[in-house]
Amino acid sequence: MLTDTDTDVVVVGYGPVGGVLAILLAQRGRRVTVLEQRAQPYLLPRATSFDGETARLIAGTGIGPQIGEFTEPADGYRWQNAAGQALLDIDFAAIGPYGWPDANTMHQPTLEARLATRLSALPGVDIRRGERVVGLADDGERVEVTTSGPDGATRSVTARWVVGCDGARSFVREALGVSVTDLGFSYDWLLCDVELAEPRVFTPSNVQICDPKRPTTLVASGPGHRRWEFMRLPGESNAELERPETAWRLLAPFDVTPANATLLRTATYTFQARWADQWRVGRVLLAGDAAHLMPPFAGQGMCSGIRDVANLAWKLDLAMHGLADVSVLDSYTTERRKQVEESIRSSVKLGKVICVSDPGAAADRDAAMLARASSGTSTRPEPAPPLSGGLLYQRFTGVTEPPAGDVAPQGRVRYRGRTGLFDEVVGRGFALLTTEDPLAALGEERLGFLAGLGAHVVRLVPPSDGDGGDGSDGGDEGDAGVDGTAAADLDGVYLAYLGRCDGTTLLVRPDYHVFGAAKGAAEAATLVDDLRAQLTGAARAPRSRLGI
Repeated sequence: MLTDTDTDVVVVGYGPVGGVLAILLAQRGRRVTVLEQRAQPYLLPRATSFDGETARLIAGTGIGPQIGEFTEPADGYRWQNAAGQALLDIDFAAIGPYGWPDANTMHQPTLEARLATRLSALPGVDIRRGERVVGLADDGERVEVTTSGPDGATRSVTARWVVGCDGARSFVREALGVSVTDLGFSYDWLLCDVELAEPRVFTPSNVQICDPKRPTTLVASGPGHRRWEFMRLPGESNAELERPETAWRLLAPFDVTPANATLLRTATYTFQARWADQWRVGRVLLAGDAAHLMPPFAGQGMCSGIRDVANLAWKLDLAMHGLADVSVLDSYTTERRKQVEESIRSSVKLGKVICVSDPGAAADRDAAMLARASSGTSTRPEPAPPLSGGLLYQRFTGVTEPPAGDVAPQGRVRYRGRTGLFDEVVGRGFALLTTEDPLAALGEERLGFLAGLGAHVVRLVPPSDGDGGDGSDGGDEGDAGVDGTAAADLDGVYLAYLGRCDGTTLLVRPDYHVFGAAKGAAEAATLVDDLRAQLTGAARAPRSRLGI
């Protein structure tokens, strides 16, 4: 019997990670209480960009049409030495594999404002600013959260679950007594946020200058804004760096002066490389910076936090609905901590390239990297990181590596008379995509199970002559076997993906990771049965990406 609580989930912290989590839960009909110790929104940027996968996740909160208001696509990311020679060159596509630009530079305060507007429009949401969490008590059935208000008075709220999204100095993490793995890689940098008086073009958008005299970062941070970062050198003090005149002196070589720009902020910060060893203790979980911190060079800090909550929200919802065993939440740590560890180690590797102040070591680095870059070709960004274990189906043995764990691509489809990106036209949540008749392959009982999860069951067909791949109306695409409508794969994205894994059916999770693929009706039925078994706790054996 469920214990009565004031709310379903308490989200501690109201940055972008906490905001996205609250929206994803509220959109599923959950009662959400957000506790934020700041009385007012923080109006200065911290993160400056997010990747295409994260753009897709942010769009899932309902603010997709507004993303262009506070972002600009980045065209590239160059690492160069002091002489201006390219050590590494990454080209970004205007539309990447997930339906959004590969890299999106952003103004974070506007992102948070749009998320706040969206959250305030949803029912069952209670946002409490100026409330600092000072106590947690988990009795196994509910959690009592004690807060201290601006006047010093304390009050409490009870919840079925609590998620700490309260940043690097997380009270929630400390209260849980969770240990942290620290790679011991950190440097101090001066951060200078600038608003330009007139539009200027910087090509490429983002640059790392690997100069031992002063390693420097130049990145776009949304329309009209840019950030410069300068590494603190041996013998310099933070106080010396933080003086405005120091910032202007360092910015002058880039033709950034008080005459053509406003210095919004100058501050030193120390990046770290660490992660919490436990992400769930009883009914309390960690996400975002409360669970991990990483150097900024791969631009994955905020992205990783949003991946956390996209992974967690639907699992919490299913567990509270009774559609999944509570043990499904253990897969959150299994899936996300491994991904984060890999992101942190990659960021450290990049940091060791730029954070070099010894001229001899820098010369050796340049020679090695220039030799590798001698072809002069630029590279494309790596695809979104796959899951390597957790809630995945591994029995399918197609002609290539099973796609379980991949982030599913996104293309345009025509569905029920509408044309656009799959997420917007078909909808979000579980999705079963098949080239077969779903009713014949799965039967009514399995389709009923999928309907109970809110899954979209879609039969994929090639575009008709009327579609032509250009988004024009093509009329009825045939019988989907379930809802009378098939989805025309206008860009060939989904049919090509199934072709690569020699499959006929793809089952995608609400966080866009592929649960698994199948070939033929019998395997498709097994695929759905395996999802049900894992959700209900009937199949809990550890699984690896190789099925071992």
